[in-house]
Amino acid sequence: MFARPQLFVKFNFPYSLSSHPIRLKHFLPRTPPHAHRVQPRLSPSRLSSTAIMDNNPHEDAVVKALREYTTCDVSDALCKLKFRNGGFLSGLTMWSPQRQDGPTKIVGPAYTVQYVPLDDPRPKHPTHYIDSVPNGAVVFVSCPPKTPNAVYGGLMSMRARASGAEGSVIDGRFRDLQEQRDLNYPIFARDVGTAPPAELLKVVAVNVLVKLQTDEQDMAVNPGDYLIGDINGVVVLPKELAEAALPLMAKQVEADTKMAKGITELGMSFTEASKKFR
Repeated sequence: MFARPQLFVKFNFPYSLSSHPIRLKHFLPRTPPHAHRVQPRLSPSRLSSTAIMDNNPHEDAVVKALREYTTCDVSDALCKLKFRNGGFLSGLTMWSPQRQDGPTKIVGPAYTVQYVPLDDPRPKHPTHYIDSVPNGAVVFVSCPPKTPNAVYGGLMSMRARASGAEGSVIDGRFRDLQEQRDLNYPIFARDVGTAPPAELLKVVAVNVLVKLQTDEQDMAVNPGDYLIGDINGVVVLPKELAEAALPLMAKQVEADTKMAKGITELGMSFTEASKKFR
């Protein structure tokens, strides 16, 4: 499953996202809300593939709207909705295509994968999960905490990329880091490893609720929840909160843009700008 291929190939597949049944009202921004921000409040630049997706008539409207925001913007909105920790998934950071650097951003509905110890009574999933990744999904792989073996490798990303996946989030270790980077495939994870998982773990389910494997917080990812990842980290936006959260993001970004202008151009203090615009 994790055998090293004989040839590294770079793929440049445009992403294409499937539709999801969330009806949006009148909160899609006419102009990207971060377009006039000043540094350092600017959100990371969007990948070149995003321009293709903006013209995709079949793209999920929520995904399209979320591309205009950073993970911090999403968290701000979720905090206003009293969703714990603003949806932040602690300990998951960017490893590919670069280590915590660059404009990489992923947005898409979660396709969840559940690894468990071999002595778990549940049967092994009958097919390989990587062959069922939906177009436009973010693969979220869950495994028991403190597992020393990697649960995801380079061939997994090759197959996911061919299926049109946005990227993969590994709640554990992954391997073949250079292969991931050669693919320019986005990986967010806890850490790297070298050994495959078969001696310790098995996959028992896909597209089920999975718990974040950390003692820092009590968080879960449901299949179809929106996952957003960038240089700041990874955030989960529950699908049932998306419609309420998006207009809050637009409002917050507008206020922050005005604050930035007040501070940099009008000489206002942070307190003055915050009081006036927030």
